Amino acid sequence: MKSQLSIGFDAKRIMKNTSGLGSYGRTLINNLSTSEDIDIHLYSPSKGREGLRKQIIERENVHFHYWAGGLIPYGSSYWRSHGIIHDLKRDGIQLYHGLSGELPIGIHKSGIKSVVTIHDLIFLHHPEFYRQHDAKVYSWKFRHTIKEADHFIAISECTKRDLIEYGHVDEDRISLIYQSCSPRFSVEYDKSVLERVRQKYALPQRYILNVGTIEVRKNILQAVKALHYLPEDIALVIIGSYKVYTKKVIEYVKAHHLNHRVLLLHDVPDEDLPAIYTQAEVFVYPSLYEGFGLPILEAINCRLPVVTCSGSSLEEAGGPDCTYVTPNDEVGMANAILMSLEKDAEREQKIAKCQEYVRRFQSRDLIEQMFKLYRSLL
Repeated sequence: MKSQLSIGFDAKRIMKNTSGLGSYGRTLINNLSTSEDIDIHLYSPSKGREGLRKQIIERENVHFHYWAGGLIPYGSSYWRSHGIIHDLKRDGIQLYHGLSGELPIGIHKSGIKSVVTIHDLIFLHHPEFYRQHDAKVYSWKFRHTIKEADHFIAISECTKRDLIEYGHVDEDRISLIYQSCSPRFSVEYDKSVLERVRQKYALPQRYILNVGTIEVRKNILQAVKALHYLPEDIALVIIGSYKVYTKKVIEYVKAHHLNHRVLLLHDVPDEDLPAIYTQAEVFVYPSLYEGFGLPILEAINCRLPVVTCSGSSLEEAGGPDCTYVTPNDEVGMANAILMSLEKDAEREQKIAKCQEYVRRFQSRDLIEQMFKLYRSLL
């Protein structure tokens, strides 16, 4: 009989992030906790956002731990990067999994094994997408993590290559384990649910969809500019947290009189996302560089054709039957969207092939890989 594993997880992003990092953690924990072979301990500086925290399914083998508080300056940050090791030892943790590229300082000397998931190294590959200070901080954390980690998980071949090139990490210290998306994106929703969500967000009658942080790297202006070459009744719905770049998008929309064709939404609850995906006609993702591209997986599971950009990991996430265009070529993107809007047999065939391709990211296979890695480290 296999002994139960006692694994600790960095849960800060699980509790606070609506983006890919948070989705990765929540989906992973919910999948892992279905096994009685693991005792899961989630460590977070705070309880974060209730709606996100409640996405973690309540099971007997899932335990939450929070910073106890105190008078130390920057206390919660200090606890996450240093003090947490005391709590891990107290709780009998055998292995600690950093879910978002970070590990506490000193864990390598603590006797607790560690593994860290690296989503991307864009701050090294394309530092121009970051504020100078942020890029330096991320780089410092990464260099520290290289020294602390017993093993690395790369979520794509692209990220694995970057780990070897930019981090000089030996290949035998890296496991490629893809991420999966929540099963809610594969559910067929009742028409009443779809209509409720349509009215709630005043969704256009016909629209193409983009989901992701509204920042320079995500390059959503390419899709906005493509609207000039698309039928007047086609709108663009953009869902994501607002960044400085969002102002540039809004200014372009106003200057080119596209207000009636562009709908920006933020703070959309995760439970409403599948219904918004399902009612779109095409998913568009013009990102300049990604570690994986989870929204592409979500869109394919919602039976949407995908138009995205070449040049990073997106071909790996979407497979050969998504449509790829050159970054910043809005005419090429418009033509690709036009072809994807045609509801014919070819479109249905491409969607079916995409769905067949993404079966490689099914939860069961990925969780088996994760358990195998945990046991090998222990």
